[in-house]
Amino acid sequence: MTSLLSFSVKTSAKAQWINITAEVQKACGASGIAEGICVIFVPHTTAAVTLNENADPDVPPDVILALDRISPDLKEFRHSEGNSAAHTKSSIVGPSITLIVSSGRLLLGTWQGIWFNEYDGPRTRKVHVRIMGE
Repeated sequence: MTSLLSFSVKTSAKAQWINITAEVQKACGASGIAEGICVIFVPHTTAAVTLNENADPDVPPDVILALDRISPDLKEFRHSEGNSAAHTKSSIVGPSITLIVSSGRLLLGTWQGIWFNEYDGPRTRKVHVRIMGE
């Protein structure tokens, strides 16, 4: 059995993390799948998705700061759209994560949340959620 749900995320800044845990959890519940896996996929080359702490609001800006240090905007970049740093950050973080579904819910750690990562905003983005299992 499989279920696919897609939803939009509207970002308001060039670099921003948005907690999408509730939307993904809702998709798991609506799927009717009790045991299986959930794949969250972001079909964009300058955005990403990650699993990280959702208790301390300082974590997202700290990670964005660290990624800015790893991949700053450089005048040497040749990409004509001027967003090479965003492409690099999304490549580092990645376009998807896979989680366990147990008893119809995501199996997350106490402090874990699912974060949509914008690196070239503001924009309206898509997130796809595929749940597979019993």
